[in-house]
Amino acid sequence: MNKLTAKDIRIERLTKDFDLTNFISYEKELVAFLKEDALDNQEKMISVTYLWLINETNELCGYLTLLNDKINLEGDLKEIFKNKGILYKSLPALKIGRLCVDDRFLRRDLGTLMVLFAIQKAKEIYLEKSGCRFITLDAKRNKDISRDSIHFYKYSNFNILKERNKGATPMFLDLFNK
Repeated sequence: MNKLTAKDIRIERLTKDFDLTNFISYEKELVAFLKEDALDNQEKMISVTYLWLINETNELCGYLTLLNDKINLEGDLKEIFKNKGILYKSLPALKIGRLCVDDRFLRRDLGTLMVLFAIQKAKEIYLEKSGCRFITLDAKRNKDISRDSIHFYKYSNFNILKERNKGATPMFLDLFNK
C-alpha cells in the first residue's frame, strides 16, 4: 500500500454534516468517541476534532482531537527547567486527546502526518495566540507491538512523563527542542 502524503489529504473540522458511519477501527472506544462525543465536546468548547479525508475519494481515513492542557514540572523535569531558569510549577501545552486511523488506512504514515499537524497547531498557538511549550497525550500500551501507541509516540520523539504499568501513560514533546 502506498504511503499517504499531505497532498493526498484534506483536513476539515468536524461538523454535523459529516457521515461517520463507515469509519472503522480496532480501537472501538475511539470510534465511539468520534460518533457519540466528539461533536458534543466541540460544541461545548472542550476540544476540536479534525477529520482527515482522502482527496480523491472523500473517504474518512482518520481523525485527531486537540484540546488545551498543561504539564506539571515534577522530578527530573522540574530540575531540567530550573536549570534553564524556568521556575514555574507547570507550563502550557496542547493535548492530543484522540488520534485514530481507520483500519483500512493503517501503516500508510497517516498517524505521523497527524502528529506533525498537532505540532504545527501548537506552534501556531505560540506564534499567534499564547504560550504553548509542549504537546501532551496519554498513550495506551498494546501487547501487539505494531499497535502499541507508546512505541509510535517514542518514534515521533515524545518522552514518557510518568511510567505506568496499567492504564494510559502520559507522554510529552517539548516544542522548544523539536
